[in-house]
Amino acid sequence: MEWFEALLLGLVQGLTEFLPVSSSGHLSIVREWLGVDTEGFLDFTVTVHFATVLSTIVVFRAEIWHLLCGLFKFRYNDETDYILKIAVSMIPVGIVGVFFKDRVEALFGDGLHTVAVFLLVTAVLLCLSDYLAPRIRYVKEHRNGISYWQAFVVGLGQALAVAPGLSRSGTTISLGLVSGVDRKNIAQFSFLMVLVPILGEQLLDLLHMAGGSAGAGVGLPAMALGFVAAFCSGLFACRVMVALVRRARLRWFALYCALAAVALLAFA
Repeated sequence: MEWFEALLLGLVQGLTEFLPVSSSGHLSIVREWLGVDTEGFLDFTVTVHFATVLSTIVVFRAEIWHLLCGLFKFRYNDETDYILKIAVSMIPVGIVGVFFKDRVEALFGDGLHTVAVFLLVTAVLLCLSDYLAPRIRYVKEHRNGISYWQAFVVGLGQALAVAPGLSRSGTTISLGLVSGVDRKNIAQFSFLMVLVPILGEQLLDLLHMAGGSAGAGVGLPAMALGFVAAFCSGLFACRVMVALVRRARLRWFALYCALAAVALLAFA
């Protein structure tokens, strides 16, 4: 992998991880476009995903520290309630990871047509959330602005978003809005809920890489450059996405996903 390819792929990962347009789908598209060899690309993908997880931690460091301080008071307070709801949201993706991992991995070998189909699904979800959310009554009585069943529904979105082309942030935010969670609350919850499962998965993958020939076919300088690019662009995109969810409509991202899907189906 050339340095400019690593830089571009890292930027793509960082920007699209938080915007509701599917980072996995865009990585597949750009890799095909650049003609990057598949050898070692999985290691590169793990590395840049880990970078965006770290950027999320940096952006929400104050909130995370506040939650941890409340948790270790060892009583049922707002912080404990929030963390338990995050734990509930992780149940669906945990089930998928344990029982359906092979089927999910098979989806990534189906080519760009699969990415196109799931980009269309992302577009539909974003449009539905924009249309339905204003018509759904927001219940303020829920502690921390979200109930346990809403947390589970958002978790279903995270489980579905393991498919290439189905945006993780787009799916979780859309289902959260449709289930009645306020825009302000779902923006933070959707990003914090993915930290534990993604961080755990990435750490396991990094340990696996360390036990083998990490970076083979890519090169450690290219992986390091991709990591830095993904981390820096992730810091920017995470802040932008939180602001957009709180104030703006998601239908423009839906239009982009639909146009990208049509282009893939036509030319891929």
